[in-house]
Amino acid sequence: MGLFDDINQFLEERLDKFLQNNPHLELQALEEQLREQQQDTIKLISRLQLEEKSLQDQILAIANDVQTWHGRITKAERANRQDLADAAREREAELLRQGNQIWGQMEGVKQRTTQAQELLLQIKQKGQELKQSAQAQKAKSSNTTNTSTSDTIGWDRGGNAPQYPRNADPLEAEFQKWELDEELEQIKKNLNQ
Repeated sequence: MGLFDDINQFLEERLDKFLQNNPHLELQALEEQLREQQQDTIKLISRLQLEEKSLQDQILAIANDVQTWHGRITKAERANRQDLADAAREREAELLRQGNQIWGQMEGVKQRTTQAQELLLQIKQKGQELKQSAQAQKAKSSNTTNTSTSDTIGWDRGGNAPQYPRNADPLEAEFQKWELDEELEQIKKNLNQ
């Protein structure tokens, strides 16, 4: 398995480097990851709701059985059949215990459903934050490419310093990349919280 682990690690490192060099693709990857998490959470909520409905049906069936056995207890006591009345009481008590267990399971499913719904809201909020960040990055990059060239020379460079149009300035590009990387790291931190 060591070879597969090494290959997997190598591929992950290459992918990370590629995404760092192409931040717009990293945003798309994060958006896709959020979309998948949202779909999985929606499926989970549906499954939990079906499970809750099934448990409710079981509880109703047990309640009907308890009612039937309670009537049998009364009937056996009227007929002075204490042996049948005692057996019916035991059955009724067993059904009540079973109903309580299923009720507890149903309450657990309800809590998990609530947690999944809260998670879905968080995922949607993270998606909105990611979209806003992507829009801000697009606006930022379009602003930097649309600005006019600057004729200002650095105060300490004199007249011989190279002059770059703003969209071709390597220092500007480096700062843009660094700022974008910081934003992406912040988004990742927010997603992992």
